[in-house]
Amino acid sequence: MSDNRASAYADAALAIASAEGDTAEVTDELFRFGQVLLGNEELRRTLSDPHLPVEKRSQIVEDLLDGRATRTTVSFVSMLVASGRIGELPAIAEEITQRAAAASGETVAEVRSAVALTDAQVSELQQALTNRMGRPVTVRNVVDESVMGGVVTRIGDSVLDGSVRTRLNQLREAF
Repeated sequence: MSDNRASAYADAALAIASAEGDTAEVTDELFRFGQVLLGNEELRRTLSDPHLPVEKRSQIVEDLLDGRATRTTVSFVSMLVASGRIGELPAIAEEITQRAAAASGETVAEVRSAVALTDAQVSELQQALTNRMGRPVTVRNVVDESVMGGVVTRIGDSVLDGSVRTRLNQLREAF
């Protein structure tokens, strides 16, 4: 997807979420659903299958998100399904996350871990990163089974790799 298209969709989603008064919630929901799509090939194929009627694919989205997401999020995801752009949701969600954080003066840290971090861990990590960066940091946890243990944190172009795999490789190279 071109950056211009992701930007246009991000602008539209943020404008709608802002008008509805739930920007933070919609941003978080779209990010989480984007991560679900990245991790579930079957769901991604089903929602983008042109042989399934749009109404059926939209109903799948509504069934999945019913009671778990705002109406704004459900409508936006359904619109992406109808326009054949659902596979682009992760890129759009990333753009939305970055824009929403920038608008509130924050920086986004993508933290990859083998298992979901607890709220307490996210809060502790958020505080440590805020102290290190000197500005507010929003932590987005991404479960990545390729991370053996520890976390890999990306803030903009910087990567802080505290994974077990990297530490083992460093030990290997030292001997």
